[in-house]
Amino acid sequence: MDGKTGELASVANEVLRGVVDRHPELNEDDEHPHIKQELLLNTVELVTGICETAAEAKEDLSRSLAAVREITDPMGVELFCAGSHPFSPPQLQPVTDKARYAKLIDRTQWWGRQMVIYGVHVHVGLDRRSKVLPVLDGLVNYFPHFQALSASSPFWGGEDTGYASQRALMFQQLPTAGLPFQFPSWEEYESYVQDMFTTGVIDTLSEIRWDIRPVPNLGTIEMRICDGLATLEEVGAIAALTQCLVDEFSTILDNGGSIPTMPRGTSRRTSGGPPATAWTPSSSWTPPARSSW
Repeated sequence: MDGKTGELASVANEVLRGVVDRHPELNEDDEHPHIKQELLLNTVELVTGICETAAEAKEDLSRSLAAVREITDPMGVELFCAGSHPFSPPQLQPVTDKARYAKLIDRTQWWGRQMVIYGVHVHVGLDRRSKVLPVLDGLVNYFPHFQALSASSPFWGGEDTGYASQRALMFQQLPTAGLPFQFPSWEEYESYVQDMFTTGVIDTLSEIRWDIRPVPNLGTIEMRICDGLATLEEVGAIAALTQCLVDEFSTILDNGGSIPTMPRGTSRRTSGGPPATAWTPSSSWTPPARSSW
């Protein structure tokens, strides 16, 4: 954000070029491995590698943060992380010029243009696909805890919304966001995904943006509930809590136990239509080389 006015600053392209230019091994068109483009030009995303501990993840993020500050400090741009900006008008924030972002806005219209929101996502690796859905169901029990611990978006467009997390209320308006559906089997999950492809609701699996979701290509379960967090200490605490819960649930399953879950809801879905080539049923689960954070 602008260091003088506090308004959001749409300088992501300049920042991304700057961090790439400082790495001679990267070509002009390459992407930095840990500093990424996002939907809005006021945002860059920091991504860690695979880490063994929350402390290692914090160190990884700290290096990326320092690299970004080398570019933004001379520009008079300050960095912040929260669930939303307190007063910059959402409708005035330019979108990154990429086809996939244009398609997102076209699909979601007014709601998509309001998505000036920021979050912290935590991946934790699982060694077997059969654990994914039970662990997801167990994590749903802790949804209010993570939201309460991270809520940092009470203001929207200069108004006090009366909610601690306006981000959560905005994000759930997207058709594939919000709390995850619960499935009794992996095959039922695959059937749901196939329906989403067949009906054209999504083009890639990543467009299912549940607050907790499986990520088959990484072999992880991803916790996406949290608002943006102001400090690396807070990020580390959320990462550690997520990893501890997933590890505990995984151990329960290894020992033949069951994880307490909320009662399953029911949903009606229809199948049919031409097969979708973008999703391969019975897709393999890819365990990560090391536990993610």
